[in-house]
Amino acid sequence: MNAPWKQFLCRACGLIYDEEKGDPDSGIAPGTRFEDIPADWVCPLCGVVKADFEPYDNSLALTATCATSRVVRETGIVIVGAGCAGWAAAEAVRALDAHVPITMISACAGDRYHKPELSIALSRGATPDKLVREKAADAALRLGIRLLNDTVVVGLSPGLHQIRTTRGSFRYTGLVLAQGARPAVPAVLPADLCWRINDLASWSGLSQRLRGPVKHVAIVGAGMVGCELAEDFARSGHQVSLLDTQAAPLASLLPPAAAERLKHSLENLGVRFLGAVQVAAVTRGENGRKQIVTACGQILEADEVVAATGLVTDSRIARIAGLAYERGVVVDPATLRSSAPDVYALGDCISLNGMPCRFIEPIAHQASVLARGVLGLAAHEGYRHRPPVIRLKTRLLPVVIEGLPVAGGEWRVISEDADFLAMEQWSAGSLQARLNVGTPRRQLAA
Repeated sequence: MNAPWKQFLCRACGLIYDEEKGDPDSGIAPGTRFEDIPADWVCPLCGVVKADFEPYDNSLALTATCATSRVVRETGIVIVGAGCAGWAAAEAVRALDAHVPITMISACAGDRYHKPELSIALSRGATPDKLVREKAADAALRLGIRLLNDTVVVGLSPGLHQIRTTRGSFRYTGLVLAQGARPAVPAVLPADLCWRINDLASWSGLSQRLRGPVKHVAIVGAGMVGCELAEDFARSGHQVSLLDTQAAPLASLLPPAAAERLKHSLENLGVRFLGAVQVAAVTRGENGRKQIVTACGQILEADEVVAATGLVTDSRIARIAGLAYERGVVVDPATLRSSAPDVYALGDCISLNGMPCRFIEPIAHQASVLARGVLGLAAHEGYRHRPPVIRLKTRLLPVVIEGLPVAGGEWRVISEDADFLAMEQWSAGSLQARLNVGTPRRQLAA
């Protein structure tokens, strides 16, 4: 008799490897047992290694269900945001307490999906239904929580332990802010003419527009998301122009030698890179197409324009509540508690030592520490932030950064050939970061 299929959870980002489905995009056929996966296989979402996965038993979460109409209306934990951070917090709290009432407030539908997949989804033939890993209603039932989707927070009073929403006011014993971050878009990129791919709804709208004949897509911003989208759209058969104020893509993070390799890789795929240009305006032409006008007078026509110009944290809730705020909700680096009692935060919306924390990998650890704090339990060793491994999801030219590069650091070449570049950055006698660009020839041969 065949053993039942098992699932394994990535401790870094929450992705679940299902033995029955496999990982075809990484060459792992459906029906591949986890123990049979090669040791060098990595998480297709965040890039951690096989050893960072643990067995996942979905039935264990069902034992925590307490979704009776009486219990969920009692004062308890309130979570604002139903993205990766919000659901991670809900899972962590419920794992520690099967009965505490939890209310999740989401401005969107709240369905569970991995946002980083949006920048590589089109060329893989993904649809919104395929991207959703779990419907919000199903997740809420499984965890025994009350979900208020399509609900906006309009006020927060820490002194009263009360949060106000478009569906009324709710008291809390502990509050978790997980509202994420929103696109940072300058006024020259108007919302009615430029897509912002920061959630499933916006990606679904753009993917619908890109069906059918080949389109010309202009992407403003050649950071990580811009480069990933450029490759994804080009692999889908579309014409792509990538614009940036820097002379090379990802120039604010990569040394010139690495940035040039990335530029050539994109150009070899058919992406037209326009560097050192400043967008002055985006308008709609008489033919219905969008026109991008640069500060130097160039005019570029495109069917669709995508703004990939970074993220900012919405300060509205923090300002209303009087929370300390510096490029994000300021939290204690060890406990993730904000400046207000019983108010915690995690994910994209927080600031650690003045720096926003916008990576998927630390969220699982943040959630586990925060859950103990919001429940009033001892925090063990507390949260210790480490720079995550940064992986650019460009299949033609893999880019991996370990550590966080600093401005003014010295980059040194460790290994270099036509297919691979390895570098290290040093500053004040200390190693700051390691960088690998491309694939070593021994791996290509294998």
